[in-house]
Amino acid sequence: MDFKQPPVVRISRDTTGGAENGSAGAEPGAAYPYSIPAVAQLLTEGLTLDPGVTFLVGENGSGKSTILEGISLAFGFAPEGGSIHSQHSTWPSESDLYTRLYIQRGIGTKRWGFFLRSETTHSLYTYLEEVSPGTGLHQMSHGESYLELFSDYFSRPGFYCMDEPEAALSFGSTLRLLRILDQIRSAGGQALIATHSPILASLPGATVIEVGDWGMRQVQWRDLELVDHWCRYLQAPERYLRHLLD
Repeated sequence: MDFKQPPVVRISRDTTGGAENGSAGAEPGAAYPYSIPAVAQLLTEGLTLDPGVTFLVGENGSGKSTILEGISLAFGFAPEGGSIHSQHSTWPSESDLYTRLYIQRGIGTKRWGFFLRSETTHSLYTYLEEVSPGTGLHQMSHGESYLELFSDYFSRPGFYCMDEPEAALSFGSTLRLLRILDQIRSAGGQALIATHSPILASLPGATVIEVGDWGMRQVQWRDLELVDHWCRYLQAPERYLRHLLD
């Protein structure tokens, strides 16, 4: 029987006892980011990551990007994104959550992947231009540069982390990303994505985790609060706008 594990099997709290993993700041109710319910839950309960594609969906400040960032750095990605071989940083802004996480890697999987962090793509493009002149990513539109990255770096099995990639994508380009994610999954790769996009989260067969004041919970796409709001808004925008506009 041919059995192959995904690149990441489980994320849990690092209990090795090193100074950087001390428990004082990692308890629920502690300082940011450990005061965030979803982060506290990750440290107390851990997270088993399904094969294929997993979406983290939630409001601003819910902790989805903080969790994605922590997992990405614990896996070995540079804090401002890039492939597993990129190790650049221009302005440290990440929390120390990654120092408290233990990544259980899949047996027999190759250590390849890519971390796309929307807020630091400018520095990533500068780094890529320095190591491989002629990429031209700075000269492209925001969306075009994302599609170029997907074409160049998302074509083989690995672990792919994306923080709100829909920020740069049109409706049609978002559908193209869905196809790329499906190809990654079919090839045995794995993706973890923080998103506000109901389109991305609708990928058939994906795991959807809703993040909020309750922490983290796995839900069906149709039961997402995000989907409910979008459906209601598109059916009758005035129901929302009358409370916002004079």
